[in-house]
Amino acid sequence: MQNLKFILNLVAGILFGLFLAALVWVVTRNPSGQAVMLRPAPTEKPIIVHVTGAVPRPGVYALPKGARVQDAVSAAGGFLAEADKESLNLAQELEDGQKLDIPFLEGFSPVLPTAAVQMTVSPADADLVNINTASAAELETLPGIGPTIAQKIIEYREQNGPFLSTEDIINVSGIGPGTYERIKDLITVGP
Repeated sequence: MQNLKFILNLVAGILFGLFLAALVWVVTRNPSGQAVMLRPAPTEKPIIVHVTGAVPRPGVYALPKGARVQDAVSAAGGFLAEADKESLNLAQELEDGQKLDIPFLEGFSPVLPTAAVQMTVSPADADLVNINTASAAELETLPGIGPTIAQKIIEYREQNGPFLSTEDIINVSGIGPGTYERIKDLITVGP
């Protein structure tokens, strides 16, 4: 009987030892195969649309590919009360570089303030965002510029003075050469 207990204990000990050895081998062996690389999901380049006419905030807006006329109008603050909404197809898909002119109702002509009439602005500069004077909302219309980066641009110019050239925007934390390449044709430092 004692021999049987001894043999059972010996077999149990050997099995437990083999189990521990296998466990140590599994834990300490070198991994095989290729490491999994996680990559960010590809994002499509936004389309740039110029919205003018009967909207509260006309300007240049970056919208996702596949955006519709309704999306551009919403980005520009919606319709003014004097807008002729019936003449637009709000479901029409927008194209990159498109100018969207929201018409006024017949018989209504927009009145420009006298200061705006006296001011002369070259057509090339009219659509550009002046990074020395733009508000955060205006800066956010640029591709790749969100609320955080827009605030950093404003803080940078308050601490360091106005930008002397458009390239100086690269000095702002969070704006690199790639972002500059996307916005360089949409910005100005003024006259």
